[in-house]
Amino acid sequence: MAGKFEVYKDAADKYRFRLKAGNGEIIAVGEAYESKAGALNGIESIKKNAPEAEVVDQTA
Repeated sequence: MAGKFEVYKDAADKYRFRLKAGNGEIIAVGEAYESKAGALNGIESIKKNAPEAEVVDQTA
C-alpha cells in the first residue's frame, strides 16, 4: 500500500496535514494553516521539492 497525505483540522480549528506510510505510521506532519488551500499548497510543495531535498546532518 502506498503512503498518503491526510488533511484535517486540529483542536484550534486550523488546517494541518500529515503524511502516513503504507503501514499507517505517521512519518511527517505539516504546520498549522489558516485555510484548507494553504494546507494543500504545503502538500504540493513537499511533493515538488522533497525528491531533490538535501539532507543536512546537524547532529555533529
